[in-house]
Amino acid sequence: MIISASYKTDIPAFYGEWFMRRLRSGFVGMANPYNRQLYRISLRPEDVSGYVFWTKNLRPFLKNLREVAAQGRPAYVQFTINGYPRQLETAVVDWRKSILAAEEARDILGARSIVWRYDPVILSHLTPWPWHVESFQRIADALGKVTDEVVISFVQLYRKTKFNLDVAAETGSNPWWSPQIEEQRSMATELYELAAERGIRLTICSQPGLITVQQPSRCIDATRLSDLAGRQISATTKGNRPGCECAESKDIGDYDTCPHGCVYCYAVRSQQKAIERFQMHSPDSEFLFPIPEGDSARILTVNRDLQHRLDV
Repeated sequence: MIISASYKTDIPAFYGEWFMRRLRSGFVGMANPYNRQLYRISLRPEDVSGYVFWTKNLRPFLKNLREVAAQGRPAYVQFTINGYPRQLETAVVDWRKSILAAEEARDILGARSIVWRYDPVILSHLTPWPWHVESFQRIADALGKVTDEVVISFVQLYRKTKFNLDVAAETGSNPWWSPQIEEQRSMATELYELAAERGIRLTICSQPGLITVQQPSRCIDATRLSDLAGRQISATTKGNRPGCECAESKDIGDYDTCPHGCVYCYAVRSQQKAIERFQMHSPDSEFLFPIPEGDSARILTVNRDLQHRLDV
């Protein structure tokens, strides 16, 4: 069973102490975001194949990575480093500090433990295509010896994403636009070539229409975990949207809980709401976000034997 922590929120940046307490306890609570069914997911080493962490700020979690690694389960980081201006990322750490954190994490977790996400690509008044080319090259130069893969996608207009981008455009004088598919393919190819020159393989997340010389990404990647572990880790491919090539995993995050304030985020309706929910969080809780009193009777337990019988 692969644990994803988490594409719904930034656990390493904001909820690291909670995660470590859950890891030590051997289980974690999770609520299905669609029907709010509650699950208790095992974190015992015998039930976990590996961990995938998602973050934009790994620094607060660096002190915990050795303890994670000591469990004998492989782990790698999907590390988003865009270098966007504050109008798009209101509270994300400076990209140069992220480079240093990536280097330290690689030394702890091993080679192939850092996947760089230059994601999503947003065309706006402040970030036209020439800006992206320059930013991508700058970050790729710094990460060339740290990562072997960069994942990209062009912004997908989920309801929360479009709402926040439109608000940012109106209040921050930063109009954005979505390029046509032919232009996106050309841009993706240019980034692919820039990455290849630096020894980095470029993949594309859940946008099969852009694939030319690139490959689809596998953000939850059993092969990468196998390489890190030095043994075979098997997992069924179970994408969560068209074009997704991810292996099956259990994600332990919750929506509307990341205070980073990225205006393109698909997982947060408003930064203020996320801040309020963050303030309600308790590191001692089984769940990332408090559940209604009395709901604990509805919890289903998920371990290695049950993972294929429950649709989480």
